[in-house]
Amino acid sequence: MKSHKFRDITFRLHRYIGLVVGVFIAFIGLTGSFLVFKPEIEQLLISQQIGRIVPQEQIISLDSVLETAKSVISQNNQANINFTNPTSYYIRLPATASSPYEVEFFDHNKAIRLFVHPYTGEIITWNDADSSFERVILYLHYSLMLGINGQIAVGIVALLLLILSITGLILWPGWRKLITGFKIKWDGHPKRVNFDIHKVVGIVATIFLCFSAFTGFCWNLSHWTYPLIYAVTFTSQPPEVAAKPISDSTPLQLSQLLQNSNQVFPNATTLSVTIPSKPEDAVYISKRQNHETVIYGQSGVYLDGYSGEILRVIDSTKLPLGDKAIAILRPLHYGTFWGLTSRIIYFLVGLTPTILLITGFIMWRYRPKPKSTK
Repeated sequence: MKSHKFRDITFRLHRYIGLVVGVFIAFIGLTGSFLVFKPEIEQLLISQQIGRIVPQEQIISLDSVLETAKSVISQNNQANINFTNPTSYYIRLPATASSPYEVEFFDHNKAIRLFVHPYTGEIITWNDADSSFERVILYLHYSLMLGINGQIAVGIVALLLLILSITGLILWPGWRKLITGFKIKWDGHPKRVNFDIHKVVGIVATIFLCFSAFTGFCWNLSHWTYPLIYAVTFTSQPPEVAAKPISDSTPLQLSQLLQNSNQVFPNATTLSVTIPSKPEDAVYISKRQNHETVIYGQSGVYLDGYSGEILRVIDSTKLPLGDKAIAILRPLHYGTFWGLTSRIIYFLVGLTPTILLITGFIMWRYRPKPKSTK
């Protein structure tokens, strides 16, 4: 009797969560499928915008790239760029021999992205980074382009997707007979075919939907979840990294800072450099070690921009337990843990909420009506 009541409650919870937030989950899933291959799509769109870059022997230095970006701001020598007092600079190194340097500078309202020729140092073109196609899809995915309120709402939806996946797993008919749970009776009644598609697609995608839902929930509500992760793992949260600016002195060249970071990770790929506008903030150089599956890297070095001192090293092989748990969220959410294979799986998994929404709605629409009593 208790088992029957538990199953009935689980069924109702599964049904009503699906009906209430199913459209949002489907939309987030579809945008997530696009973002699985965001790096490749982004590079394709950039190459179409800037044209072909012919590889040459030697690329220009980071110092030259930064000076070019600063001159754009000080002189406003690019048409329609009106930008002053950036809060930080972000320089992405060329991904390939035919890729440009990308320099983003931010203020409190917008981000401008410059594309700098890696061999001549000329500015090829620029755009409003937040209005680029791939960036709009990203904002839609994690905040519905509604700012912090949208980010919180998507985090709650991710939690509901996790509950939806768990309740669906409990209700899966394959627990009674395994072959039944994976079988679609294509020659059956349309209602039966619809139900079979729902149960099979659901069980195949469940584990990956759980990964995506849990990691998305942790990220979007990180102000609450990260302290909890550190507490559960008995790990101290890392303190803020601060530089020690020297009065009447200028910051070191980026090439020097890059050289210092290479001494820490001699075999890693340098991905990007973040330069803050405040002298008391540290310069961050992002790295990707050979074993890391996340395209954007999981290692890096914080440096004092004035003395070149290494303030903190983030080594993905030597993280404390709490930081290791947080780092695991990235490959689980991006689907990079099995390389291209898992990324293709995640692309397909992003489509499943739409299938489950349609089949679930059909099941609800044609549900048996209770018989009226006289």
